[in-house]
Amino acid sequence: MIAAIKPAGANTRGLLAYLYGPGRHDEHLDPHIVAGFAMLGMPDPGRDEHATLTALARHLDAPVALRNSEFGKRVTDHVWHCPVRAAPEDRFLSDAEWAEIAQRIVTAAGIASEGDDLACRWIAVRHADDHIHILATTVREDGRRPKLHDSGKRVGNQCREIEKDYGLRRLNKGDCTATRAPSQAEMHKAARLGWQQTSRAWLQDCIRAAIPHATTAEELLAYLEAGDVMVKVRRGPSGDLLGYSVGRPGDLNSHGEQIYHPGGKVAPDLTLPKLKARLETRTPEEYPTARRNRPATPWQHATEALDTFSYEIGGTGEGADARGQAQIAALGELIEATAQAAPAELRAELRAAARTFAHAQRSQIRAEHDTATGLRTAGRDLVNASLGKDGSPLAVLLSALIWSAILTERWHTARHQAQQAAAAHQSVQHLQAAYDQAAAPQLAALARRQPSPGTYAALAHDVRTAIPDHAGRILAAPDWPALATVLADAEAGGHRPARLLKEAAEQRELNTARMPARVLIGRIQHTARNPAPNPRAEAALLRSAHRPTTRQHAKEPTPPRPALPSDSQRRHR
Repeated sequence: MIAAIKPAGANTRGLLAYLYGPGRHDEHLDPHIVAGFAMLGMPDPGRDEHATLTALARHLDAPVALRNSEFGKRVTDHVWHCPVRAAPEDRFLSDAEWAEIAQRIVTAAGIASEGDDLACRWIAVRHADDHIHILATTVREDGRRPKLHDSGKRVGNQCREIEKDYGLRRLNKGDCTATRAPSQAEMHKAARLGWQQTSRAWLQDCIRAAIPHATTAEELLAYLEAGDVMVKVRRGPSGDLLGYSVGRPGDLNSHGEQIYHPGGKVAPDLTLPKLKARLETRTPEEYPTARRNRPATPWQHATEALDTFSYEIGGTGEGADARGQAQIAALGELIEATAQAAPAELRAELRAAARTFAHAQRSQIRAEHDTATGLRTAGRDLVNASLGKDGSPLAVLLSALIWSAILTERWHTARHQAQQAAAAHQSVQHLQAAYDQAAAPQLAALARRQPSPGTYAALAHDVRTAIPDHAGRILAAPDWPALATVLADAEAGGHRPARLLKEAAEQRELNTARMPARVLIGRIQHTARNPAPNPRAEAALLRSAHRPTTRQHAKEPTPPRPALPSDSQRRHR
């Protein structure tokens, strides 16, 4: 159930005309009062042929008129309007049930507590099966104004209780991080002009798409202005940027003037201070080792950066939440960058993933953005990258993005941030759809060149040895031939398949994996591109691990791995 408090107005009679009228699309059927401050003697134009809208408006406005006649300053914002709507799948609610719901809403808002004879005057009008409109005049019978601060939050909490008590669809509790829903006027304007999105939704997509291309707020605004976005900035006497607002070309008011929206009205995390905090972090050039050992392509660099994400988001101790929140914000930018760099046929799903993940990026936890510079830099490198003919780097990156989004969902769930967890979950579904589409040609090609029967059997034995708990699902999966080819290629490069399988399973648990064989393919392709470990170097490392050290707080030595049979022994098992 959703209750959306509308901005205050001053025309009670005008709002009643809308509530009792046919509606903008003839959707108002049988409008009538189901509840009110005093039902006895209440004029109801929907049930009483002698009642008029003017009479009802005067009845509701009586305390306002009395206050205005006695005090010097007139009240001009006294109309309170709150539509309350049930979900489409909810059961039918009777007039009596809607009356009880309306009373609970006005009590939670501070309009009229039950039993308060001096409360504000209000009515609830029903003109459809699934919703009511509550109208109140915010002057009490004693002339005082009600305390409506944070009324939206209180009403939202009450709606969650109503859903539980009436057996309705349960929504997640809000935390004031969601974007403002589009108004009826915005949606009707978009439909009239032939736009697929409202202006604010379109502007939000444009700003988020520009973020991976900029390192400062000034660069971001310049990038927007060079495109299709109208930008208006506010500067101080020194020329410093103090604020900005954006507009959509063709979005004009009744006077033919361009409409501009401040960044904070577009989305809560797009205010100028928050954008500066994200963008104007330390650049990689300030870190001497930032570009050392950089992977060969931006796609590989992005996948490497996600390994750091998996480590950081699982951190503990002081500041761990701030670091985790920063990583999640940068992950959203990387998903957006991937959508821009991916082939055209994948962009719809990836843009949908980026759009839904936007809410998972922001929470009440303040982010320490300096800790996510590496992930953000990977996204900036990726937006201008060329994929080439081989699509495997994209599939590997998408597999890593899926796991990162799953970790994000778990991170938010552990902190009871239901709205963000739900957004991350939706993003996972879009990313999985994109991965299935991107990986299909590659998996088919791998399956066509599967190894010889002897190698095939040996690799199956490696699977049963390295990950016995999941071997049955993996070997029975249609993607097992492709995984066998990947393992054979890695073995030809000097890697040990059993070790790769075990390491991949440790990096990404398989219990919740939708297709564990595909998960392993992505992880092993990512790991196997690195040079195989030198046997002599490994032996030296094992010998040094057993030497005593004089350093304090030294880590426990890694136990030696059991020796694996040689290639010739493996093939003659």
